[in-house]
Amino acid sequence: MGRLGVDVGGVIIELSDGTEDTSFFGDGYLRTPPVDGMFEALAALVPLFDEVYVVSKCAEPTERRTRDWLAHHDFHARTGIGPERLRFCRTRPEKGPIAAGLGLTHFVDDRLEVLGYLDTVPHRYLLQPREDEVAAHRGHLAGVQRVQSWPELVARIRAGGGDGAGERW
Repeated sequence: MGRLGVDVGGVIIELSDGTEDTSFFGDGYLRTPPVDGMFEALAALVPLFDEVYVVSKCAEPTERRTRDWLAHHDFHARTGIGPERLRFCRTRPEKGPIAAGLGLTHFVDDRLEVLGYLDTVPHRYLLQPREDEVAAHRGHLAGVQRVQSWPELVARIRAGGGDGAGERW
């Protein structure tokens, strides 16, 4: 079917305001919950794609935390996405060349800005976005589909990869 790319923060790992004990940026980062339905959805999607990658923008300390979190939650076994499929970059625009180099056909992110850098990816999904971020980047991106949950995303992809169904910008 193609190649899927998936972001981490707000897509795999739940984001918080940093004041909770389970904030990914606090001492309890391993207790930060996954985004609801993520494990089941990725386990269902992996067999539909030729390859699935995790592509994340973060600093080196956050990369280490992310790798720890994925291992702690048995992410690789639960989803079928091996550790060799992890890609990290230090700036958001770097996701564009990574996506192009991997030949990604689908990408899931919670930031409209990032999806704007992925002009080689025909199927782009905006998962549970923050409204202020959408407002800031709404005008510069066409062809992005907004989805409110992992189950909705799975249904959309199974129905044809998102060839027009759903909300577009």
